[in-house]
Amino acid sequence: MERNEILRILADWNFWKKELNCGIERKDYVEKAMKFLQANMIVSLIGVRRSGKSMLMKQIVRKLIESGIVNRNDTLIINFEDKRIVEGNLKLLDDFFATYIEEIKPTNKPIIFLDEIHKVPQWEKWVRTMHELEKAKILVSGSTSQLTKGELSTLLTGRHIDIVVFPLSFAEFLYFRNIQVSDKLDLITRENEIKSLLREYLKWGGFPEVVLAKDEETKKTILLSYFDDIIEKDVVERYKIRKREKIKLLAKFYLSNISSPITFSSLEELLHMNSVTIENFSSMLEESFLIFFTKVFHPSVKKQEKVARKVYSIDVGISNAIGFRIEESIGKLMENIVAIELKRRNSTSEIYYWKEYGKAEGKEVDFVVRENFNTEELIQVTYASKKEEVEKREVEALIKASEQLKCNKLI
Repeated sequence: MERNEILRILADWNFWKKELNCGIERKDYVEKAMKFLQANMIVSLIGVRRSGKSMLMKQIVRKLIESGIVNRNDTLIINFEDKRIVEGNLKLLDDFFATYIEEIKPTNKPIIFLDEIHKVPQWEKWVRTMHELEKAKILVSGSTSQLTKGELSTLLTGRHIDIVVFPLSFAEFLYFRNIQVSDKLDLITRENEIKSLLREYLKWGGFPEVVLAKDEETKKTILLSYFDDIIEKDVVERYKIRKREKIKLLAKFYLSNISSPITFSSLEELLHMNSVTIENFSSMLEESFLIFFTKVFHPSVKKQEKVARKVYSIDVGISNAIGFRIEESIGKLMENIVAIELKRRNSTSEIYYWKEYGKAEGKEVDFVVRENFNTEELIQVTYASKKEEVEKREVEALIKASEQLKCNKLI
């Protein structure tokens, strides 16, 4: 690629001579990424496609500039989703960096932001070299958890940190809708408005573009296109899947059965595939961040693997768009939202569900939060308008699990 073309591409994505649209700032992510970059860590932004990683990357750059930590010319953004970058390779990375150094002339050690870097084969070697030679600080992003499970993870143990970017939490959703809840009084005085927005969030989820869309037809169209893109680009193309319709059917099944227990063997008849293939396909869907599972907590790891796992969607909006009937089970949507929130808040914790040992129809608790081999929390999710409506069996299950797992923090 000619130098002028490289410079033209870079100029479009960078702050050197202009301001860029950065959207609504997601403060917690921005501050966390800045903290790790300043500690000279390689930062990886990973998460489901269209969760806001590219916009977040620009927000981080803007904040670094506004805070006086770096000059504009000390930042470099390369977006490998740009259609003008036909084929990414290590030589192209070298050419982009050389063009930047010679034409933009940074005055300090630059910070490089590599968006959707997984499109470049062996990119880990380039990043490792730049980091070890102290030529730059680096932040990378990608739409698959495989981004940092390969050579980068092996060679840079202790020198890189993953930040998982989720669709908007309900708190972020309210912020995007200009609803400020700073204390208990705000919650009480705006209760009806917040409940109405919760119903909207339960239906359409938290993908930023969907939240900001003006009408329901547009929201659904966006969500369906996200689903197709995730399946095609992050699963079928990435893993070279030939059975495209099979994995799409499996994804639709999971998204239509959120917060429900499943076993791979039970899906053999539906999909006309063996359970090993179903398990492999399920792992691919999980690697793309479209879904995730929780296993039952059991003292025996063998039994834990045999019991059904529960499936959750990364976003309830995409489940509703694919075919989940919101009117029939708001409780399952609420449970899914709590599952996402636990993943968001507890990056070092393990999340399970609990089922009474030895009883097929025994009591259940939705979430067991474990950390350092200890049970920290037990959480039961029930959708009810009043506290008095919470069913007795839900409370009894919590108490039973508390006795077995020696945990006193019950929610």
